[in-house]
Amino acid sequence: MRRDHWQREIAKLDPDTDYEQISRIVAQHEFPWDSQQALSFALFRTYAVPSIGRLLYDTGQFTEDVQRRHDDTALLLEDIADKGMESREGRAGIRRMNQMHGSYDISNDDMLYVLSTFVVSPIRWIEAYGWRQGTEAERLAAVRYYQRLGRLMGIKGIPDTYQAFAELMDSYERRTYVFDRKARAVADSTLDLFVTFYPRPLRRQMRRFAIALLDDHLRETFGYDRPSPLMSRLAHGSLRLRGRLIRHFPARRRPSLLKNTHRIRSYPNGYLIEHLGTFPETMPDLPEHPSVATAAG
Repeated sequence: MRRDHWQREIAKLDPDTDYEQISRIVAQHEFPWDSQQALSFALFRTYAVPSIGRLLYDTGQFTEDVQRRHDDTALLLEDIADKGMESREGRAGIRRMNQMHGSYDISNDDMLYVLSTFVVSPIRWIEAYGWRQGTEAERLAAVRYYQRLGRLMGIKGIPDTYQAFAELMDSYERRTYVFDRKARAVADSTLDLFVTFYPRPLRRQMRRFAIALLDDHLRETFGYDRPSPLMSRLAHGSLRLRGRLIRHFPARRRPSLLKNTHRIRSYPNGYLIEHLGTFPETMPDLPEHPSVATAAG
């Protein structure tokens, strides 16, 4: 397949109506690894908002069972994107997220901020490290995708443009980022999980590598040490080099899904979408006829 195969496919689509298909092509064919890393860092940055970081800490799930919470979040978001928001699996995933969020006191502002990170972080990551620059159609498709997802989640005041999403995210971080020991504990736990994806001799360096990728405001909010100039150049430079190398690869024929990687470990025998996530005592009962998701791994 020609390297520009998927770009030509995207050019045939309308981002205002075909936003799910364009988003699938971007995330599963054009930039699968970049998209996965960017969404992981997007979630990581939300911990620095004290109301979010403290809530995640107080549930105990993101410090005591972080692998399962990582897997649940990844699988829910991926199934919704892969199957489509209007599919049975997609609606089951959205219903599951709404059940969880509805069981906690989460402000609309926090929900809107998290939504903005899902729009902005992948686009900025691809701009910095991708094998090519994203297109205006891909950017608009991302906006339309998360506008629809946000409406299905009951979020109010959703921006209408990428620039508005970016301004919302940046301004919210300027207003809210402040050190919180509970949020730092959640961040530490997440980094501890991240390094387990690599061979043991590399784990200490990979932790430093990840911290070096954080922007100064985020790193300082968590209280992490400033990386050395050498580590910073190595971290950012290696990702840019990867992008230049990937540019010479052929187009990906088969979709790349996170559920098929070694990073998802909690469900070796498969899972039910309705069983993912947390279940506080106040949560409504599960539906009588849950849909079965494909086996992880």
